[in-house]
Amino acid sequence: MSRHANQLSGMTAAWLLPIVSTIVAAASGSIVASVLENEQHALWTILISYILWGTGVPLAMIVLVMYFHRLTIHKIPPKEVIVSVFLPLGPLGQGSFGIMQLGKEAMRIFPETNSLPAQISAGPILYVFGFIVGTIMWGFGLVWLFFALASITRSKFPFNMGWWGFTFPLGVFTVATTTIAKELPSLFFKVLGTVSFQIRLELLEVVLLWIIVSIGTLIQTWQRKIFFAPCLKDWEKAEAERHGRNLQISRDE
Repeated sequence: MSRHANQLSGMTAAWLLPIVSTIVAAASGSIVASVLENEQHALWTILISYILWGTGVPLAMIVLVMYFHRLTIHKIPPKEVIVSVFLPLGPLGQGSFGIMQLGKEAMRIFPETNSLPAQISAGPILYVFGFIVGTIMWGFGLVWLFFALASITRSKFPFNMGWWGFTFPLGVFTVATTTIAKELPSLFFKVLGTVSFQIRLELLEVVLLWIIVSIGTLIQTWQRKIFFAPCLKDWEKAEAERHGRNLQISRDE
C-alpha cells in the first residue's frame, strides 16, 4: 500500500526487505524451540513461527511475481542498485530453512505434547511437508541466483552501500543448502553443502565479503561518497536535460 504514485520501472527487490523480517523470525523461532526445556513453550513457539512463516512467504512470493514482471517489461535495475538482484535469495533461502527446521521440531514436539491427537502422525507429516516445500523453495532460489549472476556479469557496477546486500541472501541460501544435505543421503547435496558452507559462508562471506565491504565502506566514508544516493544522480541528469529543453524552447520563441 502506498500514498504516492509508483512506477513499475522503479521497483527493486528492496521491496522484500520489510517482508523478510517475519520469515527470519519464523526460522529463528524454530531454533529457539529446539533448545526450550518446557514442551508447551516449545509448542507455542513452533505454532507462532508457522504463523509468521505464513505471513511472510506468501507476501514475498507476490512481490517476486511483480519483480519478475518488472524485469521482463523493463530493463535490469541501474548499475548503482544492481546488487539488489540478489535479495530474492533472502526470503527463499530463509523460508526454505525455516519450514524444514519447523518440520523437524514439530515431529519431535507434537507427540510429546499430544498435539492433534486425532492424527498421531501429524508431526512426521509436517516434517515431510516441510522438507518438500523447502526443497521447492531452494530450487526456485536457484532460478533467482541465475538471474542475479546473469545481471551482474552484463555490466560493471560501482561500490556503494548496496554491496551489503550480498551477505545475507547468499548466507541464508547456503544454510538452506546444508539443511537439505543433512536430510538427504545424497552425495551431490553433501558435497554442494559442504563446499558452499565451508568455503562460501565461512571464508568468502564471513571473512572476504565482510572485509571487502567493510573496507570499501570505510574508504568511501572517508571520501564522503558512500552516503550519496544513486537515484539523485539520475534525477539531477534528468532535471538538467529538462531545464536545457525548456531553455531551448524559450530561445526559439
